[in-house]
Amino acid sequence: MLGVVLGPGTVGAKNRPAHLVVHEMPRSLPDISFTDETARSLKLSDLRDRVVVLNVWATWCFPCREEMPSLDRLQAKFDPRDVAVIALSIDRKGPSAVRKFFDEVGVRNLSLHNDESAQAMRDLGLVGLPGTLVIDRAGREIGRLVGGAEWDNPGTVEFLKSQVEQTSQGAAPKQASAS
Repeated sequence: MLGVVLGPGTVGAKNRPAHLVVHEMPRSLPDISFTDETARSLKLSDLRDRVVVLNVWATWCFPCREEMPSLDRLQAKFDPRDVAVIALSIDRKGPSAVRKFFDEVGVRNLSLHNDESAQAMRDLGLVGLPGTLVIDRAGREIGRLVGGAEWDNPGTVEFLKSQVEQTSQGAAPKQASAS
């Protein structure tokens, strides 16, 4: 896997999730579909104008279960109008299994999202769970991590704050260079 060196001015790079690959250029994404807890259909494009941390997971995935509390704490650190942490379950048992899990681990800040078909995982090219994409306000992928992580660490929080600040000022996201 290529290591990534973040450009000047990006703070907390050493503390962000270790395997977060930040792309040299933002990448376009398919407009995946999923549902919320009320079975209302949503699309990724509905989240434009926010930085999105899209985590694809399942209740039966042990690393997914381990990282969920840190995703919940991460959402608590941001206004959801600026950063939306979307925990997208691919559980075939649907929202009831996810709600039960959220209640068991004390998730308070995340909304329930589900894709029982797991089509989103395939469309996004994820090859394992959990899989997390960091998406800019324009709906483009700026980074990706396959595997579990501690998402609320100071480096990740600072990295996301820098993405919010850059895009809210109308600037293009800071670019990363591969090393």
